[in-house]
Amino acid sequence: MAGTHRPSGGLIRIKRAYDAVEASDGERFLVDRLWPRGVKKEALHLTGWQRDVAPSTELRQWFGHDPARWAEFQQRYQAELDQKPESWQPLLEAAVRGDVTLVYGAKDTQHNDAVVLKAYLETRLTNA
Repeated sequence: MAGTHRPSGGLIRIKRAYDAVEASDGERFLVDRLWPRGVKKEALHLTGWQRDVAPSTELRQWFGHDPARWAEFQQRYQAELDQKPESWQPLLEAAVRGDVTLVYGAKDTQHNDAVVLKAYLETRLTNA
């Protein structure tokens, strides 16, 4: 069927920290530098917390979840990721093994670092 081809490895999903955990999530990684407010550690059922994969504090503050800065934020964040492969390599390795969910705390589900990170990892997973 058209559109059903999956790259090698599992699926990469993104999900807010406040959304319910599901069996289909696979390995779950928090990808924010800051812990989501009001969420208990046990509630997230995380495989790991990849703080260093998050955008730098400077970039995060500059972006401020302003959709007008989205295009430039994506470029700047991808450049940061290019400079620190050790931060995202464990996520890519997990995605090669199976399904992965990138957990984030932002309210905006369209304009956040997890959206950029997911696309970044999927490009590398296809080439893995």
